[in-house]
Amino acid sequence: MGIVIAMAGKGGTGKTTIAGLIIRIIKEKKIGSIIAIDADPNSNLGEILGIEVKENIGTILDDISAHPESVPGNMGKDAYIEYRVQTAIIEGDGFDILTMGRPEGPGCYCYVNNALRNAMSKLIKNYDFVIIDNEAGLEHLSRRTTREADSLVVVSDASVVGLRAAQRITELTSELKIKIKNKFLIVNRFEGALDKDRIAELKLTYLGTLGLDNEIEKASIEDGSLMGLNEKNTSINNLRKLGEKIWHCN
Repeated sequence: MGIVIAMAGKGGTGKTTIAGLIIRIIKEKKIGSIIAIDADPNSNLGEILGIEVKENIGTILDDISAHPESVPGNMGKDAYIEYRVQTAIIEGDGFDILTMGRPEGPGCYCYVNNALRNAMSKLIKNYDFVIIDNEAGLEHLSRRTTREADSLVVVSDASVVGLRAAQRITELTSELKIKIKNKFLIVNRFEGALDKDRIAELKLTYLGTLGLDNEIEKASIEDGSLMGLNEKNTSINNLRKLGEKIWHCN
């Protein structure tokens, strides 16, 4: 299996933007095949990567749960779910993307979630890098994608609330029994000194900060995609330096 990089952080910290930048950097380095998995119910990773998403796993599972008779008679449910997962993958320029969508509806999803996790385990073995953009609660990581990761990258702002959320995320990984080799912290949209004692309490390897970026703000207003940013963009350059531990983890 390739290197699994899981992103997490409370809403509004720029987690998905940093996930998109990491995907762009790995793509440009040409160090392996990439699949981006959008596991945040807000589902805007595709937009940031310049990809239009037409189908997601949530709607597929809703359909199978509500209409089990739709599974072809000559195909088992596991095989059918695996097939539908494959059809939901979109090929981008130098990476693939799969969108998980919203959490399940009111029906019973125990079986389809297990089948999905099996399908996802097979899928991610086909890639050198798997970048999973999670919500803060890590629901998809624990139930639908994979219960292990090489790197967990927690993105926070410098606020007390943001850092508390970062701490809660690290606690969740233990509660959910998610196996993670390396846990990192990036503080976004901040320039200046942070309280070293407060950072140490989080039990995360602190990589550094990324400041406010007018180019990224402009891109988000105009078309949302990070792929058109100049390669000399400040955030990209800084993340290239900060991120070596993320994608070259042991």
